[in-house]
Amino acid sequence: MNVLVIDIGGTNIKFLATGQSEARRFPSGRTMTPEGMVAGVKEMTRDWKYDVVAIGYPGLVLKGRIAKEPHNLAPGWIEFNFEAAFGCPVKLINDAAMQALGSYQGGTMLFLGLGTGLGTAMVVEGVVVPMELAHLTYKKRTFEDYLGIRGMKRLGTKKWRQHVEVCANRLISALELDDVVIGGGNAKRLKQLPPKCREGSNANAFTGGFRLWENTKIPKPATASA
Repeated sequence: MNVLVIDIGGTNIKFLATGQSEARRFPSGRTMTPEGMVAGVKEMTRDWKYDVVAIGYPGLVLKGRIAKEPHNLAPGWIEFNFEAAFGCPVKLINDAAMQALGSYQGGTMLFLGLGTGLGTAMVVEGVVVPMELAHLTYKKRTFEDYLGIRGMKRLGTKKWRQHVEVCANRLISALELDDVVIGGGNAKRLKQLPPKCREGSNANAFTGGFRLWENTKIPKPATASA
């Protein structure tokens, strides 16, 4: 079975299929609709063969369905029929949860995705656990307001790094974690990782998408964080 994995981001749409060595991409942004996403992917994968699709979506996913419109894309995603658009079976998962699934090595793992916002997801003994940590209060705002791109711009890179370490330490203590993976496009802006954390890779999102279809030991998550 050939799987096409699509990682939808606020800046780019990235995708990779079984048997391909290099991912392809095109820009997204606040005007990107689901119709535009599907059209762009289909146009750029005409020479690829796939039987099923896995989509990492930057927002809330409930029981395999989009439950909330994205913050950094155009509206219209909740009721969109992806299976009809692609003409094959489709599995949807939050984008952070998909990368968490691809990063997972065992035990209780937390994934923190430092990007436009803050993506969070846990995997416990192979099971994806829904999380909404980004919107929990931290100081006078939320975790996302400090660790997302808005926080970096408001605070400056040096103070932003300090908040990343403080928040990671708090979560390690509170959740009794075995493993913490820090990924996302802004992970590279950290001079060094907080203690007990390891660096993720954006390529792990594709691994997670493949696992959704190919590893039956890891069940489909009911929900995932925005």
